[in-house]
Amino acid sequence: MARTDDKRRFGDRKEGRWLRSLNPFYTIIPYIMIERSDAMNYFQDRVDMGVPDRWMRQKRAEGFKGLGFLHLFVAAYVRTIAEMPGINRFINGRRIYARNNIEINMAVKRSFALDAPETTIKVVLDRTDTIFDVYRKFTAKTEEIKANIGDNNTEQAAAAFTKLPRFLLRFGMWCVRVLDYFGLLPQRLLDASPFHGSMIISDLGSLGIPPIYHHLYNLGNLPVFITFGAKYKVNEINRNGELEEHKYVDFTAVTDERVCDGFYYATAFKRIKFYLKNPQLLELPPERVEQDVF
Repeated sequence: MARTDDKRRFGDRKEGRWLRSLNPFYTIIPYIMIERSDAMNYFQDRVDMGVPDRWMRQKRAEGFKGLGFLHLFVAAYVRTIAEMPGINRFINGRRIYARNNIEINMAVKRSFALDAPETTIKVVLDRTDTIFDVYRKFTAKTEEIKANIGDNNTEQAAAAFTKLPRFLLRFGMWCVRVLDYFGLLPQRLLDASPFHGSMIISDLGSLGIPPIYHHLYNLGNLPVFITFGAKYKVNEINRNGELEEHKYVDFTAVTDERVCDGFYYATAFKRIKFYLKNPQLLELPPERVEQDVF
């Protein structure tokens, strides 16, 4: 049964609403698998880049300079959330919540130098966003970070904590965990935190290496960590017995199995691949946005 109003109820959090009508099995799972690291599932797949590459080249020629696989993957993920909102759930305080918006985190190097500092960005997206909306929002955020010589909110928060003596830092982090458990973290800290969001993604293709399986963090509430690697070519035999060259990109996903079951996740990743193979469908907003249960 879907809920269509946005009124905050007792037990809801700033970033999401408590799902009260889930099957009791889901309700008890966070008490069995207490930490996110207890509930990590690992998944790997690949994407044939024939159609996506042609589509991206066309869009770059039309003026979308720098549009790449990162934007396409995030747009496919956002569209899948619009259809299957269960993958946008999260767990805090032993409860399962539906996230109010879509927050994508990503690590960014200020430059491609070994000693260049690394920071994280958080891009807030809407369920109705198209690939062009994703492109504009990510481009604006990354350009802001690379142009800004000062620290961003995440770095400022980290710097404030690290100025404390070690025993106070440890106590401070304990306080953060307690406040997070009860949903009492300030919104400013949530906005700065790279550990809170719908998903975190890492473009390892820009480093020229394959994707890795990156662990989930027990701190915060990120339910999915996705990485994708560099493009590579494979010679394959087609149905007519002829040799063909195909270009692929591998990606991996580490998921928190407590937020939804394996069948739901499997269906969601099939939808993501469907949109990656049909990127033109992401040029327009979705016809309908599904609401999660209440």
